[in-house]
Amino acid sequence: MIGQPDADLAWAVEEACLNARPSPVAINLGGWLLRASGGPTRRTNSLNPLRGRRDDPAAVIAAAEAVYRDLGRPLIVRVPDLAPEMNTYLDRFGFRSEGETCTLLADLADSSGAEPEGLVLSRDPDEAWFAAQAACEGPVSSEAARTYRASLACLILPRVFARLDREEQAVAVAYGVLHRGLFVLESVATHPAHRRAGHAITLLTALMDRAQRMGAEGACLQVVAENGPARALYAALGFTRTLHGYRYRRRD
Repeated sequence: MIGQPDADLAWAVEEACLNARPSPVAINLGGWLLRASGGPTRRTNSLNPLRGRRDDPAAVIAAAEAVYRDLGRPLIVRVPDLAPEMNTYLDRFGFRSEGETCTLLADLADSSGAEPEGLVLSRDPDEAWFAAQAACEGPVSSEAARTYRASLACLILPRVFARLDREEQAVAVAYGVLHRGLFVLESVATHPAHRRAGHAITLLTALMDRAQRMGAEGACLQVVAENGPARALYAALGFTRTLHGYRYRRRD
């Protein structure tokens, strides 16, 4: 998996990342995947390219706009570097760019074998994990919380939810999903009162150890390009290879 050509690997990571954060509502549309979970998250409420033949952009955009209009939502197009042909069309019709994001890849080191004290792992998120995630991420709307839970309820691939406790308080959370040899890290968050204490590194190292035991060949994630602290954290864990970027496009 990791040794395949860059374009093949990048598309494999795209597939894995889509499957690691599913939308409860999605349709195929002319070689693109239209996702409409509701809530504020652009990843699960946007039009995404699939590998292979894609229909004429003008027709796809018109069809997607009609679907989103019926849902009372704006059209958001997610454009990875793997599908640059969309940019010319979107530029012409006044779609601005936002949310530049990097897709990173890491090899998996040999497992240390020992799990840190306070680590709690489970196949599915329980109420304690959701409470920890909410405490680490900070306040969100009730709609955002509802659609987040609905997204995670759609996971059907092998996965691991992780929480790290210190003195009976959750200090970091994340989850990972295994798909075709790639382990996708998602929802990484540290409690605001416990940042810069190494808890995220401890948690993610343990998750990546578990991924290797599950048969993963590499780990991947997507991070906002301007998030310097997060990128430094991931670099320390071996995420030094950038496969491609993506951005969202919407009309002014």
